[in-house]
Amino acid sequence: MKLVHQINLAFGLALALILAITAVIVHYVLLDHFVGAQKDDLRTLSSAMSSTLRITSADTGAQAIEVKRYLASAGYSGVEAIVADSQGNIVSSTTPLGTSAAVPFVTELTRKPIYEFRASQAQIVDSAAGQYVVEVSPIPAGTLTLLSPMSKIRAIEQALLGRLVLILFAVGAVLYLLSLFMTRKLIQPLMLLREELRKVKGRQFMEVRLVKGGGEIGAVAQTVYEMAGELNRASVAQKQFFQNASHELKTPLMSIAGYAEGIRDGVFEGDSARKGLEIILDESGRLTRLVTEMTLLAKLDSEEDIFRPAPVGAAELLKETAERINPLLVRRGLTLHLQGEDETATIVKADPEKLLQALLNVAANAARYARGHIWLTARRENGELVLTVADDGPGFPEELLPSLFHRFVKGKDGESGLGLAIARAIVERGGGTIGAANRREGGALIAMRFQAAEE
Repeated sequence: MKLVHQINLAFGLALALILAITAVIVHYVLLDHFVGAQKDDLRTLSSAMSSTLRITSADTGAQAIEVKRYLASAGYSGVEAIVADSQGNIVSSTTPLGTSAAVPFVTELTRKPIYEFRASQAQIVDSAAGQYVVEVSPIPAGTLTLLSPMSKIRAIEQALLGRLVLILFAVGAVLYLLSLFMTRKLIQPLMLLREELRKVKGRQFMEVRLVKGGGEIGAVAQTVYEMAGELNRASVAQKQFFQNASHELKTPLMSIAGYAEGIRDGVFEGDSARKGLEIILDESGRLTRLVTEMTLLAKLDSEEDIFRPAPVGAAELLKETAERINPLLVRRGLTLHLQGEDETATIVKADPEKLLQALLNVAANAARYARGHIWLTARRENGELVLTVADDGPGFPEELLPSLFHRFVKGKDGESGLGLAIARAIVERGGGTIGAANRREGGALIAMRFQAAEE
């Protein structure tokens, strides 16, 4: 059964149960109210009649007629009366049962003291002729028993209850229709969201649309929409990665194959053959580096245990980076400036080997474009360790800055386009951030930020 039908059925059953319970409660409340009101009326009437009636045994018929007239003149034509003397003998009766037949009915009432009967709080008495609301009051030399048939009260109560039940069912029907509308309005976004999730399942990320909804459903719909966008970007990046990787691998392979075939076929001889072999070696080294970098990137993305964090000092990182990159700087005639290498208290928790590689990649990129100087800096800033690499080169092209750390993105003299991508992956795996900008005085600057660790 669909969710919308389950909700409607559950609400309908709950509503029916509530209406039934309400109808029963209203029935008994109305009945109790009408019986109490009738009891009060009989008590008032009994008080009025007690002050005027006198018990005589001479003419019980005439006395009964007199009582009937009194009741009719007072507007109580449906009320019956039984008059008894002090010994409990019925003197007169207006009941349809007659005086003799009324004796068993009223004997129990007339035999008991008046205070005892009232203390019992009895309101309804059963008889062979039906149920009656009874009021027993003392009169001079006897008792007066007034009886009002329950049938009259029940008729009024049933008529009023019927109208109330109709009103309750009308309100229930309106509420049920309103619940159908509200349920459909609540379930409709879920049904639309299911269709969008089917698109995600079918890898149709570009076709996923944002489903409008309120509350938690709207939050889930927004999450699904954002997830589809991330999956689409990942899918596009994956396709671009394979395209770029194929291109980057194809170029050195073509050079290697071309020179190898030329040497084999005798096209290149002597110095040309030696030059071809050197190119083959260079391209093989480039191919090896490219494959190594691609493998490292894949591991950084997929393997959890490749990153082993440990406390690392800023001074140690800077010195190790300077030693490793010094041969490249000597070849290019560049000067390296270390700033903050004495701040031994500056410690970060990261994988020492991976973080060193990230610094070497960034420093090598700076050495490729620097004109004469490179600055490696470590400092504390707002509880963070900030490592920066700056150079005095031409700086980054503005259009390249948004995608600078993407894979296979490289500048004019770039190599594989993976060095900065690897640096970004290492920094982010270590819980840090990396960013790039151009210096005001000229040149490029790349900053890596980490939460500083306590000693």
